[in-house]
Amino acid sequence: MSILVTGGAGYIGSHATQRLLRDGHTVVVLDNLFRGHRGAIDRLAGQHGVGDRLRFIVGDAGDRDLVANLIVEHRVEAVMHFAALAYVGESVDHPLLYYRNNAGGTLGLLEGLALASDRGRHVDQFVFSSTCATYGQPAPEFVPIPESCPQSPINPYGWSKLHGERMLLDFADSMTRRSRPFALAALRYFNVAGCDRSGVLGEDHTPETHLIPAAIQSVMGTREHFGARGGLSIFGTDYPTPDGTCVRDYVHVEDLIDAHVCVLKALRPGDRRFYNLGIGRGYSVREVIDSVRRVSGKSLDVSEGPRRDGDPPTLFARPDRIRAELGWKASITSIDEIVGSAWNWYQRNPRGYR
Repeated sequence: MSILVTGGAGYIGSHATQRLLRDGHTVVVLDNLFRGHRGAIDRLAGQHGVGDRLRFIVGDAGDRDLVANLIVEHRVEAVMHFAALAYVGESVDHPLLYYRNNAGGTLGLLEGLALASDRGRHVDQFVFSSTCATYGQPAPEFVPIPESCPQSPINPYGWSKLHGERMLLDFADSMTRRSRPFALAALRYFNVAGCDRSGVLGEDHTPETHLIPAAIQSVMGTREHFGARGGLSIFGTDYPTPDGTCVRDYVHVEDLIDAHVCVLKALRPGDRRFYNLGIGRGYSVREVIDSVRRVSGKSLDVSEGPRRDGDPPTLFARPDRIRAELGWKASITSIDEIVGSAWNWYQRNPRGYR
């Protein structure tokens, strides 16, 4: 199968590209390299057996003409759409950037699919990288969070993804009316963490705001290489949680991508699927920091600061639906194993892809 992967040079997208290549697919990666890494693509291209099954194009996922041309030229059959900005705090400070990039990018991508369809190349499977942030701050009776939880985001990032889900549904309905059935799945991620355990790919953001890599970089003394200085901070210690810090569901990136593959295989014409992807339990900020100390065998000093805008106290998944319908469940649920995969990658790549 020929699959277009938007954002395929980024953290999650590159892991998806790796898995799809391993499964024998042809992968067309479209990434503007704003926060993706050419180094990730170079590593994938250098793997044995890849050959010409990896095509890399630098460009915007929201460029409808470029998307249409790529779909026709490479005979694309399915899309995995990862291209997005994903910092909650940044979205609060710069909401229009998020609406333009995330919602606007999805709009342009779908317009490209429509243009390609009019030229005779119909893409009928679409897997969308969504987020648990679409649920906002769920009421206690909705934790752990099922797909039936009301969607009411509390930050622009969550809203930008929810707009993407809505556009996909409307686009799918329009294609059905044109007798061109379109299958979609929106996968609502909880906290994606860890690194490729073969050591090829990792998590490399600038600036780095994700807790696990930030804690590891603090231990290693490399935070300045990733756009941050100083030690590690805990934002908020007075939440209504057992230890006062935020609780999140950490799903390993390889498990996450395995779910994408399961969903893609299961999609049938006209499908509308929505799944929460997580391990079904939460770890607090303090528990994650303690794990980094155990895995690294090193001390880690932290400072305590005020809450960040837009951070709910507790978010963890009820991933029952995807398990019941597709048989998928996370295989890596130990926080030490998740942290360990990231620690191993940073030991090999202390400056990331640089």
